[in-house]
Amino acid sequence: MRRAGSWWRGKSTPAKVETYTRWSFHFLALVEVATFGLPSFGKVPSSLSWVLFLTVVGHAALCAVFASRALDWTRGTRARPVRLLGVLAVTTAVIAVVAITLATRGPEGDETSTAAAAAAFIGVLGFGTGTLALAVREHRRMAYIVMGYALGCGAYSLSVGDPALAALLRVGVVLLAAGFYTFVSAFSVWLLNSVYELDAARETRTRLAVAEERLRFGRDLHDVMGRNLAVIALKSELAVQLARRERPEAVEQMIEVQRIAQESQKEVREVVRGYREAELGAELAGAQGVLNAAGINCTVTGSTAGLPAAVQSALGWVVREATTNVLRHGNAERCDVSLRAAGGLAVLTVENDGAPPDSRGGTGSGLAGLRERLSAVDGTLEAGPAGGGMFRVVAQVPLPSSALSPPAPSPDSSSAASAASAASSSKALSPSGPGPVRKAMGEGISERFAS
Repeated sequence: MRRAGSWWRGKSTPAKVETYTRWSFHFLALVEVATFGLPSFGKVPSSLSWVLFLTVVGHAALCAVFASRALDWTRGTRARPVRLLGVLAVTTAVIAVVAITLATRGPEGDETSTAAAAAAFIGVLGFGTGTLALAVREHRRMAYIVMGYALGCGAYSLSVGDPALAALLRVGVVLLAAGFYTFVSAFSVWLLNSVYELDAARETRTRLAVAEERLRFGRDLHDVMGRNLAVIALKSELAVQLARRERPEAVEQMIEVQRIAQESQKEVREVVRGYREAELGAELAGAQGVLNAAGINCTVTGSTAGLPAAVQSALGWVVREATTNVLRHGNAERCDVSLRAAGGLAVLTVENDGAPPDSRGGTGSGLAGLRERLSAVDGTLEAGPAGGGMFRVVAQVPLPSSALSPPAPSPDSSSAASAASAASSSKALSPSGPGPVRKAMGEGISERFAS
């Protein structure tokens, strides 16, 4: 019993349903024998009873074998049993003809023999027709098989001299018995296929969830590390230039590099946990500081006050990616970032004058990741040349009705801290206005990020 229980528990749900379906049809073969074969004993003469019994047993065994082969074909593990289908169809028809003949031309006055033959006729036709339906997929052909056997039964009954009413009665009985068993067979196959399809859909959903998580991780890692690595490279280059001139600010820049590296480690952990969110205020202030430190005049206009957290997070990633692209591509001298709410939309625009002549918008994994993030809040992203050597990125996100009238702007502590850090970096670059240090840094940065 333990082995049987472990064998059953070890099967998957579709495998259990398939096993149940197979053994149900095997059990129906026993039902055919018990219902239409065994009752012949004691009702008809012994010689005739053995003939009827063995005939029903042979037909039931043939139905059981055909059901197993047909279910294999349904599951795609075996070719369609065409020959066996023909054998079962012919056998069923021949047994039905013999049973009708015995019922109509049997011994006169022997009503029990007539009843036994009639019962065998109904059982063989019903079970045979229903089993044949297992190897047929089209419902119309199933109906043709049932109608064919019923009409053939009626025609043969009339040909042997049965009254029209008796022939019509046999047609009705065959339609009911064969139609019911055919419906049971078709429903069993449909249920089995549905269970396997649901299981396949569940596996597909699992694979898609894994693929989506991988895409999320790759997108977040690109967005998080892209700008941080660019800033680390920038400040390291700045520290090298300051160290060559024996300036004390080189130590401060390396301390800043260390701080950014530590923050990057923390952000990567948050990406792995899936909790990483971008703060729009901090991203705007950080972008302004980084771009100013790179010798790019950056202006930021607009306020984040009143914007929902989801909108701020999505637009924050846009600011981060746009800043990274300004640093890596082209040779910009000016970058303007504007944020405004108009017409029920939060519109973020990032525009710089360092677009290469052959620049094209809308490509790259970074922009693709941004579009995925914005689509989560029904937002859109447009990126491309704006004429006159300008490159423009525009992100639009619809605002809920509660956020259409934002309160008065209030300073953000993290933004103020980022702005202060950016200001200190700008001072380190140019303590007394444009000079040789800033010029050298501008050349070094342009060479490093132009590629």
